[in-house]
Formats: sequence, structure tokens, C-alpha cells
Amino acid sequence: MTASAAPLPFSAYRDLSGAQCDERIVAARRALGKEVVLLCHHYQRAEVYRHADLTGDSLKLARLAAQTDARFLVFCGVHFMAEVAEMLSRPEQTVILPDLAAGCSMADMANLAKVERCWRELAEVCDANEIFTPVTYINSAADLKAFCGERGGIVCTSSNAGEVARWAFRRRQKILFFPDQHLGRWTGHSLGVPLEEMRVWDPDVPLGGLLPEEIARARILLWKGHCAVHQMFRKSQIDAFRAQYPEGRVLAHPECEFAVAAAADEVGSTEFIVNRVKQAASPGHWLIGTELNLVERLAREVAAEGKIVRFMSPLVCMCSTMQRIDLPHLAWTLENLAQGAVVNPISVPEKEAESARQALARMLELS
Repeated sequence: MTASAAPLPFSAYRDLSGAQCDERIVAARRALGKEVVLLCHHYQRAEVYRHADLTGDSLKLARLAAQTDARFLVFCGVHFMAEVAEMLSRPEQTVILPDLAAGCSMADMANLAKVERCWRELAEVCDANEIFTPVTYINSAADLKAFCGERGGIVCTSSNAGEVARWAFRRRQKILFFPDQHLGRWTGHSLGVPLEEMRVWDPDVPLGGLLPEEIARARILLWKGHCAVHQMFRKSQIDAFRAQYPEGRVLAHPECEFAVAAAADEVGSTEFIVNRVKQAASPGHWLIGTELNLVERLAREVAAEGKIVRFMSPLVCMCSTMQRIDLPHLAWTLENLAQGAVVNPISVPEKEAESARQALARMLELS
């Protein structure tokens, strides 16, 4: 890298063709060498994904971010993923998100003010600090991870939610799970918690819309949040597939609604889904209930083996916020780095990061 320079404006990149962006990305990466590493989530668009050094789901990328020696970690994902990478990286490393608008609609459904109000309201009807373990899905802002860290809570991913929930129940009687109700419900169900002992907490009404006796009977309180992508899938889509391919297999992500997960043959994280199909010994038909970019990429990779992978929904259904990381933003980010300018660095306030790391460390120790 050269000496620090003024950032190049993004406006100069907005209208570049894909081929032009590819050429400039390759050149910038050649100039940067081992100083930069690109991490991409499975949901990333194909043209960006092919430039990745490291790929995976949230848990895998969290681990990889902590292990890399590169000076710059360019995260082709969404904001909460970049925050996790920043908190787990070393002080001399810089995490960059090519477009700061790449957020997560699910993460936005639970903010610190609402979660703190929930905790205060719970304290009015029970000893929340003694009874509830707060568990936040990794798809959440750093301040919610810090909230959990400060209260003896923990972070989970779709890969380890069951193990995390068992840990949480060993500590206290009940779990407050946010922001995704569907992952929380499927996790509880997988551990044998009856559906009637899992109640939805609506943060926009007093006491979550529950009576004190309902809170007393509940073992898990599920935040009223969801993933817009996984909300698109329906049990009727599985039924239609089974009628056409009785020997086919159905895989669903645990962010799907309960009826979809219950009708699937297997439920698991994106990493699980990818590995399950790739490691299958024989050809066959697969119906997959998760984000479109991942499913289409997987379908291409296993087609030569006679494995036919289909997307569960008849509608186009992709992570729109993840799509904001595109080739122009990646080219802009890398060429700025090559010229000594850092754009869109991610920084979590140290006090907040310290508490969040406690919750993340508990998760990583379990995993």
C-alpha cells in the first residue's frame, strides 16, 4: 500500500460493467497481496462470491475471521457479520464492509431500547436476572450481544442453537430468545419443549402481549421477529414436491416457520445444507428452503453428480440487503485500499465490544 490518500469517490464506479469491475478487483488484489482477505457468506451474489478467499455460514465465518492474519478483512456479508469479525479480530486488523447499507431486516426487529424495556417489564412480574438467560441470534447488533454478555447470556447461530439452549437451561429456568422466533421455536421443539411452553413476546405492546401467568408457564419467550426470506416458504410447496418426487429429500433452514421445518426431512444451517447435499452418496432430487443464491450455486455444483436441487419457493426470494454488496462496491473498496485509503471500516465501541465478546466467547467455547 502507498501512503494514506483521500478516498476515491464511489460515483466513479457505479456505472462500471461487471467485466470492468472484475478486472479492477483482480488488479487491486494483486497489488494488496496477503494484506487483504475476502470473507463471503453463502447468501452472497455469485459474481462477488467467486472472488472470496473464505466462505461459510455465520459461525464458520466468525471462527475464520478470528484466525486470519490479514491486515484487512473485507466482509462480503451484512453489518452484524462485520461487527462480529471486528470484535474477534486483533487490534492491528481492520474490518471493512463494502456497503454500509448492507444490514439485516431481522436484526432490525430487535433493538437495544426494546430489549431493555422487555427486561424491565419481565422484572415487574418475576426475578428476570435469576430466571431468564438472554440468548441472541448472531443476526443481531453488537449492543444486543453486549446486553447478553452483561447478564450471563450468550450468542447462538443456526448451527449451534440447540447446544446453546441446553447451556442456557443449565444456568436458569427460562430463555428469552431474540430476534428470530422461528429459530427459537424450532430449537425449543428439538429439545422437547412443548409448543405451548413457548410464547411470542411482542415488543410493541405492554408485557409483550402476555399475561403474568403466561410468562410464568413459558420456558422460552420468543421475540416477534423473523427473516423475510425464510417467511416465503410454505408447507404446500413441500407437499407438491413430494407428490412429484416421492423419493426426494427436503432440507429446510431453522429460520423457516414451524410447519415448514416440521415437514422437512432435515433442518439445519446453511453450512449443514451445503454439506448434506454434497456428501450424499447417490443422485436424487432435493428441495431446499433457504436463500436463492445459495440454492442456485449448490445446484450448479452438484448437477454433474445427478443431484437435482430445487428452490422451495416459486417466487424469487433472496437476501435483498446482502445484495447491496456488489461488484462496484467491492472494486471501490479494494482500489481505495490499494491506494492507502480505508473506506467503510467497522468499529464497535470498546466497552460494548468487551461485553459482547463475553457472550461470543461463551458460544465459541461450546462450539
